Amino acid sequence: MATVLPQQDNSNTYTFSSRPRALQERRKYRQEQQQCPAGYYGNIMYDRRVVRGNTYAQHTLPATAQPDPIEIQRQHEIQRRAVARRRAKAQQRTGTPHPVEGRIHTEVQTELYLEELSDRIEEVDVDTQTDAFLDKPQTPLFIPGKTGKDVATQIEEGELFDFDIEVKPLLEVLVGKTIEQALLEVMEEEELAHLRALQRDFEELRNAELAEVQRMEEKERRHREEKKRRMAQQQEVLKKEKDTSDKIAARAFAQTYLADLIPTVFSTLRDNGYFYDPVERDVEKVFLPWLMEETKKSIEKRILGRTMLDIILRDVVNNRKQAFAKMKS
Repeated sequence: MATVLPQQDNSNTYTFSSRPRALQERRKYRQEQQQCPAGYYGNIMYDRRVVRGNTYAQHTLPATAQPDPIEIQRQHEIQRRAVARRRAKAQQRTGTPHPVEGRIHTEVQTELYLEELSDRIEEVDVDTQTDAFLDKPQTPLFIPGKTGKDVATQIEEGELFDFDIEVKPLLEVLVGKTIEQALLEVMEEEELAHLRALQRDFEELRNAELAEVQRMEEKERRHREEKKRRMAQQQEVLKKEKDTSDKIAARAFAQTYLADLIPTVFSTLRDNGYFYDPVERDVEKVFLPWLMEETKKSIEKRILGRTMLDIILRDVVNNRKQAFAKMKS
């Protein structure tokens, strides 16, 4: 694979050339890819020696040129001094106080005129004007050169053909073809007229058949509707008869079932207490509960009196027993 090298001459024009090498040393692609040494690029897009972008403001050294150590050291020293100078200026500059709580600092331009900040390299457009072209003259008409010799022939009147004699066959053919075409057109018109007459007869017959079919369909439809109506009427009559018989049977059953219903209902309600004597109900619901409550209270008082009497008697008996025991001893 050839290596592309950028070179620069005195006219600021870049040319490219490849280093010569022997063809016998070329290997296969897979071997070359596997045994590729470090720093050997297979694609020039990843080769650092290939110049990219704007090359007008760059000074690219050829690949064979060796950098000067003194120049490199001087560049490093200049960069170090610039960094130290910027750092000292940053330390001497009074800083902005910290923002209060809830606010932040924002960088803004305070210059009188706003200036766009960019890192683009300055470019200058240069142009030149050439002289205007003169009008192109009209191209002359091309006339090819004359070749051969001029030859002329004179034909007198009547030498080639006689019109009156030669025109007869043509007229016979034209007239015959015209008459034949006219006869064919007349026969075609007669045939078309016959076909139209047949078509009219067929259409009349078909219309008559269609009318008969429609009449028969209408008749069948009327018969079908009449049959449905009669069936619906008969079903309605049967339904009414069934409803009437059901009503009669229900009436008879109801009369039979309700014959003893009223006495039974009244007796049942009377037994369950729905029909009662107001005086009796007042005695049962008001007087008797009050009487029972008062009786209960009286019985409780008597029981309490008897209990207290029993307690007093027991205490008296105990005291007498103790006193008797003391006197005996």
